[in-house]
Amino acid sequence: MATSDWRLEGEWIKNCNCAFGCPCDFNALPTQGYCKGAVGMRITKGHFEKTKLDGLVFAATVHFPGALHEGNGQLQPIIDERATAEQREALFNIMSGKNSAEGTLFQILSLIVTKMHDPLFVPIEFEFDKNGRVARMVAKGVLETEVEPIKNPVTGEPHRIQVVMPEGFEHRAAEVASSNIRSTGAIKFETKGTHSSLANVVQTPEGVAA
Repeated sequence: MATSDWRLEGEWIKNCNCAFGCPCDFNALPTQGYCKGAVGMRITKGHFEKTKLDGLVFAATVHFPGALHEGNGQLQPIIDERATAEQREALFNIMSGKNSAEGTLFQILSLIVTKMHDPLFVPIEFEFDKNGRVARMVAKGVLETEVEPIKNPVTGEPHRIQVVMPEGFEHRAAEVASSNIRSTGAIKFETKGTHSSLANVVQTPEGVAA
């Protein structure tokens, strides 16, 4: 069980190599049989114990050879270079899953990731407009990803769709969009026109609070 007091409130991006709709959200197999993707969060308000985390960005690239629940995944943490030593330790304490209850996002990640690559500390640019389905995240020299609305194949007009997960462990509701990803760190891959989820989230030791 969680033993620490922490909370992360902010803007969440999840981009991956799957078709629009992220099969993982539906307990389905990845579109191509494997998952390569990136997640990122700009913390608008957050803390771990007495360490404030407001304004920081963290991200990660991941690779799973099959469905996520089958495990054997790889993950590379990417941390905002502005984070102090104390803030870095706080973020790692959260991301480790050791301070989260069973069945919550970071605890689940700790079970399905078997190879943790060395963390990177770099400048991170983060732009986010959930309602417009537009976002951009750049971790200098390591990761670039852009998000735009899905386009109607006939008219070219923006297409809007939401996923609502009342019992979700990642988020409760997200806008679905289209992403391009270029990852050149330990987990290398590139996608064009693949899945994106944009959400405002609140994560706590007990799980998603909003």
